[in-house]
Amino acid sequence: MSDTRDPGDAWVTAADGNSYWGRFGAAGLLLHDPGRGVLLQHRADWSHHGGTWGIPGGARHEHEDAVAAAVRESNEEAGVPLDGVLPRYRHVLDRGGWTYATIVADAAHPFEPVIADAESHALEWVPLDRVEEYPLHPGFGASWPLLRPLLTAPPAIVIDAANVIGSVPDGWWKDRRGAAERLRDRIVALGGAPVAPGLVGLSDAALPGIDAAYPEWVLVTEGVARDVESAGEVRVVGAPELGDDTIVTETRALVERGLRVSVVTADEELRTRVEAVGAAATRGPKKLLKRLPG
Repeated sequence: MSDTRDPGDAWVTAADGNSYWGRFGAAGLLLHDPGRGVLLQHRADWSHHGGTWGIPGGARHEHEDAVAAAVRESNEEAGVPLDGVLPRYRHVLDRGGWTYATIVADAAHPFEPVIADAESHALEWVPLDRVEEYPLHPGFGASWPLLRPLLTAPPAIVIDAANVIGSVPDGWWKDRRGAAERLRDRIVALGGAPVAPGLVGLSDAALPGIDAAYPEWVLVTEGVARDVESAGEVRVVGAPELGDDTIVTETRALVERGLRVSVVTADEELRTRVEAVGAAATRGPKKLLKRLPG
């Protein structure tokens, strides 16, 4: 009989001297449904730390990114729909030669988990305030206090398009609408790729191990560019009058939804206004532009 296991399905010894599952590291999915809580897996007795509760996940394949691995493993173990995951943050535990990536995500739509293999005794949606009542897998239990606040504060970035475009003397004044479309398209070209957590106001000192954020993108345009259309991951909002007023309105609405909002602008007065309505951070145009392709 041929061995159909993936090459990643193997134990490795890390620099700390302990053995971990996953030759290329491992990844898990901390999936949140605001109405029901987080999806937890009661691990089969024969598995590592059997009988405890944790999150679905497993060994990564070679060259497989953490999101793809976490979603694939969760689909295989718990029937999580492949189109049912909206990544928000990535947390990485590095043991030296072996890493475990936790993808903090929202459920894109309601679904019922299904025990799809022998690795689970049970699967449950557990309210956030009840998670610590369960006998947790040691690794998950140690990271839970850090990860829990992220579940109710997904990231968003609101961009002052006129200010960002005007920060680079590339002839934008000859075609303001075209310049706004090019900025939108550069964000779309990210293809859902993560940004550095610093762009949404998260520091490693405050939240160690959080190395990526997957934000909701809002591009606010004005004047001749106000009818630029949304595309891909980017929601474009045309300001009926002053762009600054619309940026403040959009920021307030996102904060009221519970999102962690960063506003990209170099306008000091606007920075003061958005911070007053709850923006977690403001960032200058260069911090955004250097992260965009093109």
